[in-house]
Amino acid sequence: MAVTDPVSRLADGLTEIAGAPVALERPGDADHGDYATNVALRLAPTQGRPPRDIAAELAAEAVRRDLVASAEPAGPGFLNLRMSDAWLVAALGEILGAGESFGAGTAADPERIQVEMVSANPTGPLTVAHARNAAYGDSVARLLEFAGHDVEREYYYNDAGTQMELFYASIEAIRRGEEPPENGYRGEYIAKLASQEGDPVPPMLNRIEATLDRFRVHFDTWELQSDVEAEISEAIALLDTYEADHAVWARTSAHGDHKDRVLIRSDGTPGYFAADAAYIRRKYAKGFDRLVYVLGADHHGYVGRLQALAEMLGHPRDSLEVLIYQLVHLVEAGEARKMSKRRGDVAFLDDLLDTIGVDAARWYLVSRGHDQTIELDIDLAKQRTAKNPVYYVQYAHARIAGILRKAAEEGVAVDLAPASALAREERDLVKRLLEFPAVAAEAAERRAPHAIPTYAIRVADDFHRFYHHHRVLDSDSEAFRLALVSATQQAVARCLDLIGVEAPEQM
Repeated sequence: MAVTDPVSRLADGLTEIAGAPVALERPGDADHGDYATNVALRLAPTQGRPPRDIAAELAAEAVRRDLVASAEPAGPGFLNLRMSDAWLVAALGEILGAGESFGAGTAADPERIQVEMVSANPTGPLTVAHARNAAYGDSVARLLEFAGHDVEREYYYNDAGTQMELFYASIEAIRRGEEPPENGYRGEYIAKLASQEGDPVPPMLNRIEATLDRFRVHFDTWELQSDVEAEISEAIALLDTYEADHAVWARTSAHGDHKDRVLIRSDGTPGYFAADAAYIRRKYAKGFDRLVYVLGADHHGYVGRLQALAEMLGHPRDSLEVLIYQLVHLVEAGEARKMSKRRGDVAFLDDLLDTIGVDAARWYLVSRGHDQTIELDIDLAKQRTAKNPVYYVQYAHARIAGILRKAAEEGVAVDLAPASALAREERDLVKRLLEFPAVAAEAAERRAPHAIPTYAIRVADDFHRFYHHHRVLDSDSEAFRLALVSATQQAVARCLDLIGVEAPEQM
């Protein structure tokens, strides 16, 4: 059962009155009220009445039921609502009382979900492109867990196939003192691996895993393609197949794919799709309700074929999701850097972390929607000023931590009883904090972690505005304002954690 919050309960109460779902928004101008809804406009066509008349009736009933302090129709039929100080103070008490769990558990039907991400071939160190996969996929996993789902993170190592053959060929060529193959791998890391004895894959795997650990991305399971391939024949036996051109095909076009896919090539060797079939079968066999793949921009064609496989194996096609993210371009000194993994002048994730740090890298790589290209400004990401959004938000957390430390030293206790009527900046900050459950729930539902840094900036804006106008310590409302900033720190810390960024106590 999903956990409710004060704003959700307010919307539920209004829904009961209206007999139709009520969505609440904050007006752009606080003089128009604390919340507003257009439900009267939506009801007017079915009721055959002027929307302002409906809004007036809803306003009177909402006040009569003590849901709001006051309410009034506005414009063509909007309903503006004003909350009492007591309601806002009680809501703040709920935030503090819930602690780190405020806004958690919003999933109506919790599922067991596997998120497979990164899954880069062990042919080289992780790149900035892999970093976006990791930051995005891990943030989605964190949001799903926060919403109440049981989440497993998996990395799929492709230790077989053409790219691995080219990787080995490149290493062996360097060891013989020759140039790598035309489509092979180059760069300092290849030369270093070639200088070492033994199989180059284990040290490459170790480096990948160490980089991910440094990037705060931790996996529950690791799968090898070579293990999965042993189950191909069992998976194919479960599919709708036919033979044509001396090959075996899966009839995926009957399940939403735009064409059928080769399972066994004419030479008798399994195709890539056969390994996909075995892998998906293995995933569902573990009891997952939902499978989530995080793949790069060149994998758009995988959506239909993988969902077709899910359906052919007896599962709802929408129980398999493919999240496609776009490219990352690094900008330094105002110019884009050109990179190529094969040429060896690729930007590796470790180098990026050395330059801007883990926090900035995690922040910037989820700060835009996954369907948008990211231009990561290296110079901005290194700045320790308010122009750098991650620094700006972290500074808000550190500033509050400083206030709370001083209050503790002076023995000042937190109290939810304000000394006077709440100022506009105090009301605005409480209302901003109350937005968090809806923001986190929608971010999880839409697999859109970029909403979290956007919201965190707004919280920091409202906090800095409040702090500019009002003293906390040594003020008449000292104890209440300590409660307010404590709840603010809690919200900022939760936002940063959901995207894998640290919340510093001092800066």
